[in-house]
Amino acid sequence: MSELYARLDYLFHTYYNGTATPAERDELFEIINSSATDAELASLIHHAWDKLDDHGPLFNRSKSEDMLMQILRTNPEQSVAAPVKNNNLPWRRLGVAASFLLLVGFGAYIYSNQKKQVVAKKNIVKIHPKNDPLPGGNKAILTLANGKTITLDSAQNGLLAQQGTTRINKTRNGQLVYETGTNVDAPVINTISTPRGGQYQLVLPDGSKVCLNSASSLSFPTRFTGKTREVTITGEAYFEVAKNPQMPFRVKSDNTTVEVLGTHFNIMAYNDEAEMKTTLLEGSVKISNGTANGILKPKQQAVLNKAGRLKVLNDVNVDDEIAWKDGIFQFRDAGIDAIMRQAARWYDVEVAYEGKIPQREFTGRISRNVKASELMSMLGYAGVKFKIEDKRITIQQ
Repeated sequence: MSELYARLDYLFHTYYNGTATPAERDELFEIINSSATDAELASLIHHAWDKLDDHGPLFNRSKSEDMLMQILRTNPEQSVAAPVKNNNLPWRRLGVAASFLLLVGFGAYIYSNQKKQVVAKKNIVKIHPKNDPLPGGNKAILTLANGKTITLDSAQNGLLAQQGTTRINKTRNGQLVYETGTNVDAPVINTISTPRGGQYQLVLPDGSKVCLNSASSLSFPTRFTGKTREVTITGEAYFEVAKNPQMPFRVKSDNTTVEVLGTHFNIMAYNDEAEMKTTLLEGSVKISNGTANGILKPKQQAVLNKAGRLKVLNDVNVDDEIAWKDGIFQFRDAGIDAIMRQAARWYDVEVAYEGKIPQREFTGRISRNVKASELMSMLGYAGVKFKIEDKRITIQQ
């Protein structure tokens, strides 16, 4: 049994982190589905669940236990689990396995009509569309001050350009690095833009690090002069700002300014999102938009809506907000429309809905390195119907 536990731990971790091969996923499902007794299956699942996340639990203990119990009680033919008196009642193993893999791989904590429910499936349906949209990668275009553009994903490593005494290099790990020379020269503005399905990292002239998400752009000077360091973004970016108390760092997006001295934070400011969100991991930042302002502390988030109203949220889960830069889709009580907006930008696809948008909320995570069909299949386990046709994903009723 100890060897089985060890193997199960390995398979669950690879599945959870999105690195499992098709053969490993099949093996995981087979172990769950072929356990000798119901008590043995319950023991295996409890063991793997407790050891699943090396970085801390995705849910608090009470919610975690409640979710696990829902799975162990689930009847695949019912949308809401029936009450039971103990954990050893028989169940249809395929439904339990599908439900648990859903929870591990993407999350099965679903809220629908104020009722908590886990939807189990009799079979895992493998979707293989003819043209399965691929995940994004390191793709970006650098626009120099003279209008010249450089496609970074196809450019060779090494020196790409020189503007004044500032040298622009592409490193072996696909990062753009600006190195400022010793001579004083007038700064000029450069812009790096990622397409849908792209992301990129760069080091600014002052040593600040930026990770740019898909469908985003960052404009910045080739050297910082004067009393402030100022950049402009659209879309989403994660910043690790080099400390310089004499020269505050400012990020502008539309009419909003985020000012810092040296800190780690994430800004999400897509035009197709209802709110701009600034999440602080370390240090402090000041948010202002002319009509409202606020100062953030670590684990706080400033939410600014289209009407200019600002609110500050406390104790946000910062991992949810920056998971994208680590190659993870991570959601917490997210609607299908919010999930699909992220999917559209990452897979460069169009999203359409047949009828009303399903009113469900999802919590969980999955690797951003999977194809679109695998992400959608996870949603399919939870009862979301869809079809993929080339560069179009349709959510069906």
